[in-house]
Amino acid sequence: MSEHPIQGMMETTMKKIREMVDANTIIGNPITSPDGSVLIPVSKVSYGFGAGGSDFPSKTQKDLFGGGTGMGVTITPVAFIVLQNGETRMLQLASGDDTASNVVKLVPELFDKVSNLFQKDKKEKDISPDL
Repeated sequence: MSEHPIQGMMETTMKKIREMVDANTIIGNPITSPDGSVLIPVSKVSYGFGAGGSDFPSKTQKDLFGGGTGMGVTITPVAFIVLQNGETRMLQLASGDDTASNVVKLVPELFDKVSNLFQKDKKEKDISPDL
């Protein structure tokens, strides 16, 4: 059984999508500022894809097919992860009112607070005399 023409069109379009959208599109390459701070861009990627076609009746033995595919991609910058003076924080570009955005925004701050607690606890143990 030979391959249907729409299968080739869909494979080509999906290959192009894979080439365009990868992990580096979502979490960008780090940018180092002159003061030593590191900025890592974070983006939201959305895409849509459609394909369609039709076989046309023919009085000859020749197969007649017409079809097309299309896609659209939107890349929206949403935040920067900032590494500065040993601290990590998230700078959000647009206010997100949904729960997922709020959780993602709090992760670096929570990480810093937990790290500080462990460092503070260790310093207190080193300073306090054994009884």
